Amino acid sequence: MKIIRFLKDTQEKTGLLKDNKITELSCSTIDAINSPNVDILKKDKIYDVEDVTILPPVSPSKVICIGLNYRDHAKELNMELPDEPIIFIKPPTSIIGHLDNIIYPPSSSQVDFEAELGVVLSKEAKNVKSEDAADFIGGYTAVNDVTARDLQRKDGQWTRAKSFDTFCPIGPCIETDLDPTTQNISLKLNGEFKQKSNTRNMIFNVYELVEFISNIMTLKPGDVIATGTPPGVGPMNVGDTIEVEIEGIGSLRNFVKK
Repeated sequence: MKIIRFLKDTQEKTGLLKDNKITELSCSTIDAINSPNVDILKKDKIYDVEDVTILPPVSPSKVICIGLNYRDHAKELNMELPDEPIIFIKPPTSIIGHLDNIIYPPSSSQVDFEAELGVVLSKEAKNVKSEDAADFIGGYTAVNDVTARDLQRKDGQWTRAKSFDTFCPIGPCIETDLDPTTQNISLKLNGEFKQKSNTRNMIFNVYELVEFISNIMTLKPGDVIATGTPPGVGPMNVGDTIEVEIEGIGSLRNFVKK
């Protein structure tokens, strides 16, 4: 099922998304993910997607991102495969939702797109084994790991380049029933494909990532792991439209503004 968070008449709501219709639920996103029978949470209120404002599907305490996690991306860059995941964090203030604007910071002259599969945690996870990781995953979403590439090169580390407000679009929904190891992932810039791959090309799969990260830090319900980007990363400019599409989830569309 697809769980979505949205605004209607200035009120924040949670719902089930199907065929461009949203059925309101009487609970939070995380409660819906964890409910053994979400049908009992349904209200008799149904909205058209076009009549609501779509919000990021969760409000995580942190977004943990993975660098260089696709074999085809490593080949593109002529880089050796890492022995263990390379991680960094985006702050919650960088998060925006579907159809929101990515703001091009005046301090950068090269802002890049990076399409990624997002893993949404459904419960607190600490020292989790990979074989148990699925029990802690509530679902999957699309992420754009927006990066000020020139500042990344200048700083020699990633915090500033990855952390600007609006630099972490997430959404439009959480798909709870998805095999994360076999999904097509792509990105279009102004309607033209720039990235195309499949999650089977990941170096470290989502379950291995949950194990690795949860042995470093406690993952909280609603936290998001952005699992790395495939080849084809490139710049975007003011006026561009960026669309991340992941099979089984849908499309995350944003607009670059100044």
